[in-house]
Amino acid sequence: MIAEFGLDPAAPGPLAIVVSRLTAQKGLDLLLSALPELLDGGGQLALLGSGDGGLEDAFDRLNAHPRIGVRIGYDEALSHRMFAGGDAVLVPSRFEPCGLTQLYGLRYGAVPVVARTGGLADTVIHANTAALRAGVATGLQFHPVTADALAASLTRLTALYQEPKVWAKMQRTGMAQAVGWDRAAAQYAALYRGLAD
Repeated sequence: MIAEFGLDPAAPGPLAIVVSRLTAQKGLDLLLSALPELLDGGGQLALLGSGDGGLEDAFDRLNAHPRIGVRIGYDEALSHRMFAGGDAVLVPSRFEPCGLTQLYGLRYGAVPVVARTGGLADTVIHANTAALRAGVATGLQFHPVTADALAASLTRLTALYQEPKVWAKMQRTGMAQAVGWDRAAAQYAALYRGLAD
């Protein structure tokens, strides 16, 4: 994927991906402001999405940077390659009732960086000291949902990436999370059976 996006194969930091609608609700305007923190930490960005024309233009202009690759549009196969090849997935949504993107990240081993809101907060265990020590951390949460808070999370992301054992443990823990419908479906079935009796 590095070659596909024309990125730097020798970059010392994480490859962060974004697969999203480009809208203010998804917090992508915040990423434009916070992006220097990722780049300063040696990271790179690969983005796939479409939506608001102003955001499309702003991200498309960043294609000139050697550690930023942008594709405007929708490409299902490319999105899967991005999750499989990315180190982290950025989901800075201002609100997100459920959210699937962070779940894809967990499944693929792309550590989620999410706003602490809705389903994002419910599905990503923040990598604070206690969670890392207990071996349960699966990603990073930030709050409030501002460019400064996202920037601080990106700084933390690049620092964690420099600790290979910690990073690999977060990836493995995330990949082991139950993100399917099996448990919820069984609970719904039990509820309906209880109501029918």
